[in-house]
Amino acid sequence: MNSEYLLQHLQRFIERPNQIKQIHSLLITTALLFNTVSKWKPTLLYNTLIRAYLNIIPHCSLTLFTFMLHHRAPPNGHTFTSLFKAASTSQSLASLSCSPLHAQALKLGVLTDSFVQTSLLGLYAKLGSLSNVRKVFEEILNPCIVACNVMLDAFGRNGDMGSALFFFDRMSEKDVVSWTSVINGFVRSKQFAKAIWVFEKMLEFSVKPSEATYVNVLSCCANLEEQSGFYQRRQIHGYIFRNEGVMTVFLGTALIDFYGKRGHLEFAFRVFNQMLDREVCTWNAMISSFACNGREKEALDLFEKMKVDGMCPNEVTFVAVLTACARTKRVQLGSQFFQSMRCQYGIVPIMEHYGCMVDLLGRAGLLTQATEFVNTMPFQPDASVLGALLGACKIHGAIELGN
Repeated sequence: MNSEYLLQHLQRFIERPNQIKQIHSLLITTALLFNTVSKWKPTLLYNTLIRAYLNIIPHCSLTLFTFMLHHRAPPNGHTFTSLFKAASTSQSLASLSCSPLHAQALKLGVLTDSFVQTSLLGLYAKLGSLSNVRKVFEEILNPCIVACNVMLDAFGRNGDMGSALFFFDRMSEKDVVSWTSVINGFVRSKQFAKAIWVFEKMLEFSVKPSEATYVNVLSCCANLEEQSGFYQRRQIHGYIFRNEGVMTVFLGTALIDFYGKRGHLEFAFRVFNQMLDREVCTWNAMISSFACNGREKEALDLFEKMKVDGMCPNEVTFVAVLTACARTKRVQLGSQFFQSMRCQYGIVPIMEHYGCMVDLLGRAGLLTQATEFVNTMPFQPDASVLGALLGACKIHGAIELGN
């Protein structure tokens, strides 16, 4: 077994966590990570390991870099591209590692590489450091469209839509990501009508929207006034139906959620039935739509169909199902569902589930049981749980208990 063999396996199994850890262990126990004839072989091995851990355990990528420096394996541009991406996966990692990584990249002279510069842009954008994003961008001689899109997104994230539009207008090349970044920026700053306007301009320029574009625009419609928002959503739904081959899980679920929240269940259920593929989130959106709009029986029937279709319910599913039980005062069924969460599905109930159960017992007039249930909760009840109990006391005239 040699380093070449393990390198090939690393590259082959780069998205399989268990295999990556096994190969990493072999590289350490055989000392192949440290003792190779070629000067650049350790760099290649470290780079592949760093990239492999990037999507599964990002902080391990950063830890590997410290070992890389300790064992004098020379980092290169590929090393820093992966490291900047690893640091961008969370706010805490970005805060801790951004400045040290930037300093190392400067010290080693790899910041002339456009891929490294673009990755660093993304890291500073994640931190919300617009001044540093500007500084890095200005140092790029010929910024590619990816770098421009990161700059555009940074303006939007910081709510500087004036600069975002100014920058967007002067971009020599624009793609779907560019347009979507502007739309997303307006959504973030709650300028929903402007976001719709940009979407309409995008279509005028014959730029095909992505799923992310659609979801952003659908979100805008949900925040517009009832009549205009519904009209806009129907227009966009029609456009999707005419121009997309199939209704994807991402888009379909977003549409179901919108129609459900607005009480337009016939449209929501039509989208649900048109979808060829459905994920748990799709079923959750439809069950929740029924449960929250007075169609509790359909919610519970759909939950049973979900299980027959082989879908495993999650925490969100049970919030919707328990809500349906609470609104129909089905205490026995609701209690069975609550017990099955832990016993059958391994789901630990959270505050929302306890709130639903208190609401269920309270609506059914079982105030003593509801109070005992609250007192035996494994954590302190929050305002929603206590509010459900107090509401039940008020409805049933239990003034003393409420006090």
